[in-house]
Amino acid sequence: MKGIKSIIVVAVVLITVVGIIIGVKGGDRLGEEDFVVVTNFPAYDFVRAVVGDKIDIKMLMKPGVEIHDFEPTPQDIIDIKNSKAFVYTGGESDEWIEDVLNNVEVDEKKLIKMMDIVQVVEEEIVEGMENDYWGENVGSDGYVESASASENAEYDEHIWTSIKNAIKIVNDIKNRFIMIFPEHKVIFEQNTEEYINRLSVLDQEFKKLIEESNRKTIVFGDRFPLRYFVDDYGLDYFAVFSGCSEQTEASSKTISFLVNKIKTEKIPVVFKIEMSDGKIANTIAKETGTEVLEFHSAHNVSVEDFESGVTYADIMERNLKVLEVALR
Repeated sequence: MKGIKSIIVVAVVLITVVGIIIGVKGGDRLGEEDFVVVTNFPAYDFVRAVVGDKIDIKMLMKPGVEIHDFEPTPQDIIDIKNSKAFVYTGGESDEWIEDVLNNVEVDEKKLIKMMDIVQVVEEEIVEGMENDYWGENVGSDGYVESASASENAEYDEHIWTSIKNAIKIVNDIKNRFIMIFPEHKVIFEQNTEEYINRLSVLDQEFKKLIEESNRKTIVFGDRFPLRYFVDDYGLDYFAVFSGCSEQTEASSKTISFLVNKIKTEKIPVVFKIEMSDGKIANTIAKETGTEVLEFHSAHNVSVEDFESGVTYADIMERNLKVLEVALR
C-alpha cells in the first residue's frame, strides 16, 4: 500500500518514544487503560456485542468513508501495539497489517483474524460482470464465469455478510476475550448469547423468505460484496463488479447484459450498495423501469448510523425488508 513503509518507520520511532508522547498528550488512550482495536465496522460491532460497555473499542476505519483506501496513521499503529486485543478481517483490504506485524513487535496472542475463523471462498467473476484482470480467464464473448482458476484470484474478504459466519465470529471473539478479560466472563457470555439468538432468528427469517419466493435471482448495478450471503441461501446473482473491484465505470456491454437479464426474468429491483452514488443502478433502472433499492453490505456505516448505535443485526433487518421487495 502506498506510503505504508514510511508510516511504519515513523511509527516505530514514535513507539520508541511513547513515554514522551504520553507525557505530552496526558489523557490519551496510550496509558494503562484496557482497550481493544478493530479495523472495520463488522469487527467493531461483533466486539461490541460481546463486551458491551465493559471495554473501550477503537475502530480504525472511520464511519462514512471508503475503506478500501485506508492507510494507518502512526497513532493507529501505536494503539495496535498497546491494545489488549486487535481484531481484523484479513484479505486484500488488510494487506497493510502484515507490514505492520512484520515491523512492529505485537503479541500474537491478542491477534484475532476473522478470516481464520470461517471457511473462505475465492472472489468470482460471474457472467456479464466487468473484470479487473483482462487476461486468459476472459471468455471469447468477453465475459467470465469464474475467476477461481486465475492466478489473480483473491479470497473474498466479506465474510460477515453470511449471518452464519457472523455467529461463528462473535462466538470465537467471546471465547478469546474471556481469556484476555476473565473478570468479565459472565457478562461476555450473557451478551454473546443474546446477540447470537437475534442473529439466529434473522437467519431463519431470510431462509423462510427465500424458500417461499418463486424468484431466486437478484441484480446489483454496483459492486457485489455479498458472495457469502447468497451462498448461504442459494440465491443467484448478477452484478457490474466483484466485491473489491476498483473499477467505477461499466461498459455498454455489461449494462446491456444486465438490462436484458432484468427484462427477461422480470426482476423488479436493481440494487446498489451503501455509500454508492447509484449512478450505474439508476441507469439500469431507467432502461428497465425497475426500482433502485440499497442492500447494505455492512462494510462501513454512515456517521449518523454509527452515532445512533446501529448494529450489524439492524442492518441485516433492513436488508430483509428490501430483499422481500426484490423477490416478491
